[in-house]
Amino acid sequence: MPPALADQQDVRSVVEGILAQIAAGGEAAARRFTADLDHWSGDIVVSQATRDAAAALVPEQLKADIRFAHDNIRRFAEAQRATVTDCAVEILPGLIAGQRQIPVSAAGCYVPGGRYSHVASAIMTITTAKVAGVPHIAACSPPRAGLGIPPAILYAMDLCGADVILNMGGVQGVAAMANGLFGLPKADILVGPGNQYVAEAKRILYGQVGIDMFAGPTDSMVIADASADAAMVAADLVGQAEHGYNSPVWLVTSDRRLAEQVLELVPRLIATLPQLNRDSADAAWNQLAEVILCDNAEAMAEVADHVAPEHLHVQATNLDWWLNRLRAYGSLFLGEETTVAFGDKTSGPNHVLPTSGAARYTGGLSVHKFMKTVTWQRATRGAARPLAEATARISRLEGMEGHARSADIRLAKFFPDEVFDLSAPTGTE
Repeated sequence: MPPALADQQDVRSVVEGILAQIAAGGEAAARRFTADLDHWSGDIVVSQATRDAAAALVPEQLKADIRFAHDNIRRFAEAQRATVTDCAVEILPGLIAGQRQIPVSAAGCYVPGGRYSHVASAIMTITTAKVAGVPHIAACSPPRAGLGIPPAILYAMDLCGADVILNMGGVQGVAAMANGLFGLPKADILVGPGNQYVAEAKRILYGQVGIDMFAGPTDSMVIADASADAAMVAADLVGQAEHGYNSPVWLVTSDRRLAEQVLELVPRLIATLPQLNRDSADAAWNQLAEVILCDNAEAMAEVADHVAPEHLHVQATNLDWWLNRLRAYGSLFLGEETTVAFGDKTSGPNHVLPTSGAARYTGGLSVHKFMKTVTWQRATRGAARPLAEATARISRLEGMEGHARSADIRLAKFFPDEVFDLSAPTGTE
């Protein structure tokens, strides 16, 4: 979004204006915003020939790395899918109730562009929707002037199974998928990370469509005791700080010496980064970073549960204790042998995670987000009798006579020779 626009109005008003214009003007309006903001006037829908040409431009080693990440993420999603099952239970004789797991019909996956080529976000969102069984998956990403979507992102989108890919980013890309433009079915759910404008568009559209979560800037916490390697802790904090000035990082430790070592090391590591990364990490470290000293493991766990970070990395002894104790995080990384970057890119669990403390009440993107757990029931006439009697009396107690009569009529039809007391219970003021 051009700075001039951001200076003139707040994010919400800008996004509301774009969404309203696209809702009214359809594809023509979306194309206009793509030309103005993405500087792209080429094809919006990426052809298979363009997908194939992009694949030919991606180095073989990078293709192998993308396939490696895709395989890991797919296998983890498949394991998640296996935990979500249909079921049925006989609640009382003759009354059977159950649940079904039904994937949504259409998903829209947003893949960020901007400063970095987010290949991993394409894999995380599209693969997970595919494993969930979504019949139609659309994906969009900001095109680059004269190029379109970068070849590596396009290759990943195609590999993971996107049915339609749009050369379109920002609010206009989100709106195109939500409104079913360019031949798409209207998305039932929109997923994927994005900048503040994309996040606000999803927030405004929520209700018209489902979304994965309300996402804010990424955040990360490291818990470390005296056994931790200060250089490794510092590197992990810097790695997450490079997301930008508004991405907080925390070190929670019970060892003052470790804290002091990390405080000394981090600025040195930041200074060795390329300029763009250095500026982002330096801003995050100096404006938002915190180092918190605690007396013991339990105190450190309490801090983590209070903050509920998106990423929580434990570099301490007794990892099983931490796994069982910690309760509020988007994704948990146990031991120095793993790192948040593994989760961000290749290891399997999804990297679209709750931010800004939302891990207190929700988890990250998974096959479950693309599926609806719906219920059903069936009853014999014998089972309908106690259900109808109790329903009629409770309904009348509540003052809902129409509900009561829908129970009465069944008793009258199924048991015509019997008399029932279906009045509201007394003495329950």
